[in-house]
Amino acid sequence: MHARIHAALTRLEASHGIRILYACEAGSRAWGFPSPDSDYDVRFVYCHPPQWYLALDESRDTLVFPIDDELDLSGWELRKTLRLLRGSNAALLEWLQSPIVYHEAADFRAVVQPQLPECFNPLAVLHHYQGLVRRGVEEDLLPEEVRLKRLFYALRSALAARWIRERQTLPPMAFAPLRVLLPAALQPHVDALLQCKASANEKTTVPRPELLVAFIEAEYAANQHARTTLPTPRRHDPTPALSALFRRLLGVA
Repeated sequence: MHARIHAALTRLEASHGIRILYACEAGSRAWGFPSPDSDYDVRFVYCHPPQWYLALDESRDTLVFPIDDELDLSGWELRKTLRLLRGSNAALLEWLQSPIVYHEAADFRAVVQPQLPECFNPLAVLHHYQGLVRRGVEEDLLPEEVRLKRLFYALRSALAARWIRERQTLPPMAFAPLRVLLPAALQPHVDALLQCKASANEKTTVPRPELLVAFIEAEYAANQHARTTLPTPRRHDPTPALSALFRRLLGVA
């Protein structure tokens, strides 16, 4: 599959006249709990030749393609990416931590990662994860039989939000390091469900695990409170550094 992904990225560069700077896995395979039939969620950052940026009007800054069999492929243009980083976009912050990197040029991750502490806004990222927890609490985890996939989405998001509340640092992308925040009594339940998910398909359901759901509901309530009490550190404006990085990656600095 990796060869197919590399071939798809090469074709994209040729057909769209772009340079792909970074491509990574962004879904359950990167989080650490894939199912055998999980898609490959490939996300990439690309740039155009410098003259593309000199037009009076800005052009399309996103490339999205229909899911083809197992491959879900989409990407953001470099300027859009750096603007989203400035706004502490949670999805992008995850991409930049992905343990599965399919392609990298110009030492992209190495030169971008030093900007993360200045761009990370705890409240903004907490809000993102709280939205995912809300879906679990209000929709996905209500039936007596719940989709295993959706249970782990909600649990991972609850732990990421808890990480922000307790540590006020960027939460890791992978599920394994987040598990240190899970009460010891719940760890065996998670182990059993992970083992089940490793051999289940994306639509597999399990009886609602009441203890885990109660934990997620409690985290949801704690997050609601934290949205009004979480301190937001004052940071330097990252715009000058990101602008310099933009020029460097375009090769015009």
